Amino acid sequence: MVKPKSIPPGARRVVLFNKPFGVLSQFTEGTTGEGAVTLSSFIHIPEVYPAGRLDKDSEGLLVLTNDGRLQARIADPRFKQPKTYLVQVEGEPDEAALEMLSQGVLLDGTMTKPAEAERIAAPDLWTRDPPVRFRKTVPDCWLRLTLREGRNRQVRRMTAAVGHPTLRLVRWSVGEWALDGLGPGEWRDA
Repeated sequence: MVKPKSIPPGARRVVLFNKPFGVLSQFTEGTTGEGAVTLSSFIHIPEVYPAGRLDKDSEGLLVLTNDGRLQARIADPRFKQPKTYLVQVEGEPDEAALEMLSQGVLLDGTMTKPAEAERIAAPDLWTRDPPVRFRKTVPDCWLRLTLREGRNRQVRRMTAAVGHPTLRLVRWSVGEWALDGLGPGEWRDA
């Protein structure tokens, strides 16, 4: 196994980026097809790479760094780096659904780790383009979920498993870093 490259603290670069909806968490299109929007449309800093991923349909905080060890520490679930998401869900989860999310949900035959789950008032966020679908006959609400693992599309799969599909997903924080003050497509050094 190759150890990730470590950078001396003075040369370390940590960039916080508010990934817009529809943007891929990578710098090249790869096999995604021509015309995909990637990080290269927003960030022109050599040798920084995402520490973890956000799927194309998710928005919010993406941490990038030039330090391989820090990158591994952020992305690897062994280090239990908390990641907090603001999640708009279909319907209005009751206490039983929130308790299920908190205790863990069965996905692919194994339980997720316990999460912190609570209902919150609708956050003051930017308008998403395209907007979330609205249905007059189906209410929605917002949750704050904090996870310490990162399975593929985990938040979406967890909320669906308790009967409340995700409509909008915004990662608000990763460990000590948060989106505070960053609009979609904006970045700053941490």
